This record gives sequence, C-alpha cells and structure tokens, in this order.
Amino acid sequence: MNEGVDADALAERLGRVRHNVAEAARGAHRDPEGITIIVVTKFQPPSLVRELAALGVRDVGESRAQEAQAKASQLAGSGLRWHFIGRLQTNKAKRVRGFASAVHSVDRMPLVDALRADGADLDCFIQLNLTSDPARGGVAPEGMLGLAERVLEAPGLRLCGVMAIAPLGQDSRRAFARLRKASERLRVLAPDAVAISAGMSGDYVDAIAEGATHLRIGTAITGKRPERA
Repeated sequence: MNEGVDADALAERLGRVRHNVAEAARGAHRDPEGITIIVVTKFQPPSLVRELAALGVRDVGESRAQEAQAKASQLAGSGLRWHFIGRLQTNKAKRVRGFASAVHSVDRMPLVDALRADGADLDCFIQLNLTSDPARGGVAPEGMLGLAERVLEAPGLRLCGVMAIAPLGQDSRRAFARLRKASERLRVLAPDAVAISAGMSGDYVDAIAEGATHLRIGTAITGKRPERA
C-alpha cells in the first residue's frame, strides 16, 4: 500500500462507483463498456494516483497544468491516460500537449491554434457553456460549429465530441439533455465526434441517462480532497 493512502477504502469507493455506473447504463439500455470513468485526481498526491493504477484505473483527469505535468512525470510508465479537464490558458497549451492524451475544455479559437502541432493527434472535446454567464468556461452553443470547424482544420487535433458542466442550482438531467442535442448537431458536421464528456460525482447518473460516454468523477472515488498548500 502507498504511504498515506487507505487502499481498502479507495478500492471500496471505486468499486461502488463502477457498480453504480454499470447499473445506470443498463437502466438507460446502454452497454457499460461504452462508458469511460475518468478519475479526477486534482490536489490528490501521486501515491493515490499510483494506487488507482494498481486498481486497474487507466484514465485520470487533472485541471491544473503544472500539477498535472508533475504527476504525469512521476508516474511515467504507469499506463495511465491523462485527461486535461480544466480551463486551459493558451500559454500552457504546449505544456499540456506534452503529457495529455485529451483536452476536454477546448472553448475558443486561440486555444485551438495554441494546441495545433505536427505529430500525434490530441483528442479534443468542445466545452459548451450551458449558462447565461459568458464568464463561465465554454463556448456559447451558437459558436460550437465554428469552433468545431477550426479543430477539424488544425493539424495534430482530433475532434472527439462535446463536454459540459451542469450549472449549479439547475436540473442536471435537463442540462445534459441540452448537451446531448448539441452533440447531435455536431455529428452532422463531424460524424465521428460521438463522445459526450459529462457527469461528475453528484450527477453522473443523469449524465449516463443522456448519453455521456466519459464521466469525470473525483471525490466519490478519491474521497475528500487534501487541504491545498
């Protein structure tokens, strides 16, 4: 067991979430194998991420570029796929390309331009803003297709689908239904962009019901986050 990590409790929480995801998928007449659980490890120590890898986790999510880069370096060779899920500054785009297999928060043209590169494709999800607040992360729904075209034209990027966070205080099922409709519009332009990144610890069952293919689940698996330094 890694020092400072309660491996038994971690395994229990992970098993519970995997069970609940499978049950929700079957309830929605979906194949559980078609759903990827991304364990969000923001602020968690590398020892916990290492334990997750030992438990069979292959997809982890981070939202701070410097922290994520350091963990990816320490855990090189662990077989993990790193998903960047937070708002990404353009000046940190190249840093994220160095370790991430996917960016779930593509929300503006300059970021697409900063992420483009020769070489292996980086999976990209277009983040939609489902609120009326333009300061929140994500592109407005009416700007989605224009941004998608930019991604499709950029070398080194692969458009996978859409991502959103359910607005606080609103019905998450209705929010994810809007995301699902956006996904359908996107697939008219990009038929292969079928992925939907949605659902966190408190609302992933609703996300599954509306077609989510990638769940971003943190505390329900990792437990309480450590206090920030």
